[in-house]
Amino acid sequence: MASIHPSVFTATALALLTVTGCATIAPAQPLEPASVGLPSTFEQDRESILAMTGDYKVTFDFTETVSFVDGYELKEPKLSGGHESVRVVEDRGDFISLQHLLVVGPDDAPFVVKHWRQDWKYEPARVLTFVGGNAWAWQDVPEAERAGTWSQTVYQVDDAPRYGAVGVWTYEDGIAEWTPPQEWRPLPRRDMTTRDDYHAVDAVNRHVITPWGWVHEQDNSKLILDGDPQALVREVGINTYRAFDDYPVTAADEYWAGTADYWAGVRAEWNRIEAEHQQFAIAIKGETEALYNPLLALAMEVKDGEKALEPALTEAREVINSFVTPELGTLTERLRPRTTLVSLN
Repeated sequence: MASIHPSVFTATALALLTVTGCATIAPAQPLEPASVGLPSTFEQDRESILAMTGDYKVTFDFTETVSFVDGYELKEPKLSGGHESVRVVEDRGDFISLQHLLVVGPDDAPFVVKHWRQDWKYEPARVLTFVGGNAWAWQDVPEAERAGTWSQTVYQVDDAPRYGAVGVWTYEDGIAEWTPPQEWRPLPRRDMTTRDDYHAVDAVNRHVITPWGWVHEQDNSKLILDGDPQALVREVGINTYRAFDDYPVTAADEYWAGTADYWAGVRAEWNRIEAEHQQFAIAIKGETEALYNPLLALAMEVKDGEKALEPALTEAREVINSFVTPELGTLTERLRPRTTLVSLN
């Protein structure tokens, strides 16, 4: 495949994202005897998480419902879709990592975009949470509140963190679902790239397994944070993952086979940052294009054989660390300025 200039990710592939060791892809394996003594739902929970792997036709459907600022008018619903393959990156029993790979373009010339990643940890001692303005901080989970819980931490296209929360899987009425308390998260790219009238989303984030796939349901409040927190508008969202493989699935697997070692190295650098700091920020206001474009471009250079793995990882670490800082400053200092881009005009 020919080399792709970083700008292509912005103009072509990443535009389609406005809707929302060595690691290898491995099939889900049965848990080894290490699970002895864990609650009986542990295996059921693992099955629910691993049920989200596969190949899917995806729809992303978001509708604003109630405004809370005088003069604000609800925006048109946003409905989009695509094809997505979800693969197991790592499975240690009490830790499962799933990588989403978005396949776009015509069948005879598919293009793969590394999409979001979701990491699940059983009975975590702490969880990495979004605190606004492209910053994150560890939140302790009291020991008395850990029993039977799973944290889900979501990561962005460049493996930078996005948001995290802790909840339990429940199975009432024959429905397998995981619902944590509300948590803050960054703007979705569909809004980050088109509007600047709010700063964060306060979200209820539900994952539900169905006979034909799974759904990701959201109840979102869009928050203004440059004063006392103020909800601008509420939004309901549902991302539907319906089992489907009549698209170039092999393109997703070929991309991951060619870039897995590179992304393992990138994850390792983010893991180091997370381990060494109680809190940290990306020193960019708003969309972090200057961070993710170089990292995605390096992945393609590795895949295409244009750059060796170790030099690419050295460059990737330099890019990451040029933007990451443990000094958060104030929330107001981290926020990008608001305008009336879409809010009151």
